Amino acid sequence: MITEQKSSNQFPVDAVITWVDGADQNHKAKLDNYLSSIGSTRPRSANPARFSSVGEIEYCVVSLLRFAPWIRTIFIVTDQQQPDFMVKLVGTVYESRVKIIDHRVIFTGYEQHLPTFNSMSISSMLWRIPGIAERFLFLNDDFALIRPVDPSFFFLGDKVVLHGVWKTQTDKRFVKRISGLFKKLLGRNEKYGKDERVRFIGVQENAAQMHGYSEKVFQLEHNPHPWKLSSWREYFSAYPEQLEKNISFRLRSAEQFVPEGFSAHYEIKNGNAVFDNSIKTLQLKPADQALHRLKSKLAQAERDSNYAFICIQSLENAQPEAFVLVVDWLDEKIGRFDQLLK
Repeated sequence: MITEQKSSNQFPVDAVITWVDGADQNHKAKLDNYLSSIGSTRPRSANPARFSSVGEIEYCVVSLLRFAPWIRTIFIVTDQQQPDFMVKLVGTVYESRVKIIDHRVIFTGYEQHLPTFNSMSISSMLWRIPGIAERFLFLNDDFALIRPVDPSFFFLGDKVVLHGVWKTQTDKRFVKRISGLFKKLLGRNEKYGKDERVRFIGVQENAAQMHGYSEKVFQLEHNPHPWKLSSWREYFSAYPEQLEKNISFRLRSAEQFVPEGFSAHYEIKNGNAVFDNSIKTLQLKPADQALHRLKSKLAQAERDSNYAFICIQSLENAQPEAFVLVVDWLDEKIGRFDQLLK
């Protein structure tokens, strides 16, 4: 018999997960039609791997329900899709706690920018989910919790808890300046190209610069990010043109700011952030890391209780043995809805 656990914290916290099933034929058709309309071949930012899903979303949601039962509502933001596991929740205590939010809801008033295939554009609008709590967590669908966590991992009163390090911005580094000079002399100084590779640090630097940080950038870890609704409302009520520019890119662009970077630097600037790097993220790249390396990292997370989060990149591209290793570990550590609903 499942009993719903109630939050013991003093304020409600929601969680938002962005998800897309790239194997869905309707989604593929939308993307192909858009690329055709702009006369474009498939750029890096439209690589099929960006939209692939092999069930990571289920681990993400189950981990939140198991290890953060104080979360009020889990919103899954998607484009006219629904994860298969949603049918399993009908009639259970979790049915009202996991909700699907369509892009059309959060893009109300900005429908001209749909359909979009850009995670940064989509996550720029998450604060517009109707009824979302003042404090909420943003997760990609390849994030999950692997241990019980407390609200204080993410929020301390009105402050957000950030995990990361300050770094010198790329164009301020001596080696980068010299390299840029040579490229300019050779006539290869195009900053943005059609087939650009959008670097996570680059779009974080764009976010830092929005808030006056021109020399340094707070480089975030890959983990659930704590956001405050009032901060997003306050800033984009004053600068709506910046929001609309960011969501106008239907594919990822190096000209954008990454929303998690925007939020972090806004809270830092306003004195509403604290830093804590004692909590660790287990970052796996099963398609790139050798099997012995994956086994070592998983064993390390078992030994060290400071590992609370996991981020798994491109699991769908892993070799069969690596795929089975990671999925078996996730099944044991987190489980799926079939186990949770017993």
